Amino acid sequence: MAVTGLCILGATGSIGCSTLDVVAQHPDRFRVVALTAHRQLDRLLAQCQQFRPDVAVVADAGAARHLQDALGAARVSTQVWHGEEGLVRAAALPEVGMTMAAIVGAAGLMPTLSAVRGGKTVLLANKESLVMGGALFMAEVQRHGAHLIPIDSEHNAIFQCLPRAFAPGLAGAGVRRLMLTASGGPFRRMTAEDMAAVTPEAACAHPNWVMGRKISVDSATLMNKGLELIEAHWLFGLPPERIEVVVHPQSVIHSLVEYVDGSVLAQLGHPDMRTPIAHALGWPERLPLDLPPLDLVRVGNLGFEAPDHARFPSLGLAYDALRSGGGAPVVLNAANELAVAAFLERRLPFVGIPDLIDRALQRLGDQAAGCWEAVIELDRRTRASCAAWLEEGS
Repeated sequence: MAVTGLCILGATGSIGCSTLDVVAQHPDRFRVVALTAHRQLDRLLAQCQQFRPDVAVVADAGAARHLQDALGAARVSTQVWHGEEGLVRAAALPEVGMTMAAIVGAAGLMPTLSAVRGGKTVLLANKESLVMGGALFMAEVQRHGAHLIPIDSEHNAIFQCLPRAFAPGLAGAGVRRLMLTASGGPFRRMTAEDMAAVTPEAACAHPNWVMGRKISVDSATLMNKGLELIEAHWLFGLPPERIEVVVHPQSVIHSLVEYVDGSVLAQLGHPDMRTPIAHALGWPERLPLDLPPLDLVRVGNLGFEAPDHARFPSLGLAYDALRSGGGAPVVLNAANELAVAAFLERRLPFVGIPDLIDRALQRLGDQAAGCWEAVIELDRRTRASCAAWLEEGS
């Protein structure tokens, strides 16, 4: 059996660590070629010592020197690169057959594009690549013969519920609609008045999933589901009116596909990202995974409810941005990243997150973004505008 060379963009985050956990269970199937991290050097050092990649990439030259010295002292021969250029090079190394794109936010766009342009199998956990430039991104996938497998549990669940050979648009597969499940986050039952006083610590305490701080806040606002809506539109080719969000607090059903004959297929599993990661790493095979069986009797009830758009307006903003098209999703994503960062730094209240996003969409959402240069410039302008508005309010 051939060994697959693997690059993990964002190796020290939750997705990256889960990926390496799966890889460690199948050492005969994968060789880690490159690992990247932003600033968690101690964790990256430990990963390099365990998996011995050819290359590690960090944020800047100072961090690179520090890590290279530490690797030398540990007698690990991994080369250390830095910056966006290093990320782009690592993602497209000839020894790499598969790239896990797990850098959070817009920072993951160019490295993910590099893997696509290298014709790699791209395990896509960086939803922002599709949110910011969906049509452009999918055109690059087709042009360069890359293969895209979704990692988000919802999109991976849909992928598992579709026929193996399906075309964008899903018309030939008989699909009527997609249903993305949402846990509802930690504030599902909280009143709008009480949400005005929530803290970053409360927002990051997800009831079911272990995730990074930014994604945890997105889950608490339901923006994570809004971004996933846009991602699903580009991955599967359905219009927004045929992609629904349903709140499912148990996080056991990860998404559902309804067919024109009334059949509904669902993918169930533990709320553990190692399951979709293992599915993507092994596809079209199934890799054995050291997880306990799903005990539905112990789970008991599976509940569902409609999302409350009044208390969680971010989801509606995402629907509006997708319907508007053009640069609106770019603005949505950039404003959300700035707003979440400000909330985590206690410079913006929780309920101020959708307000800032709405303001950005009202001011900048009608801009065009027909090429990557325009996407990057609109992202920059949105961040600058949001930063200025935050400064005015401070």
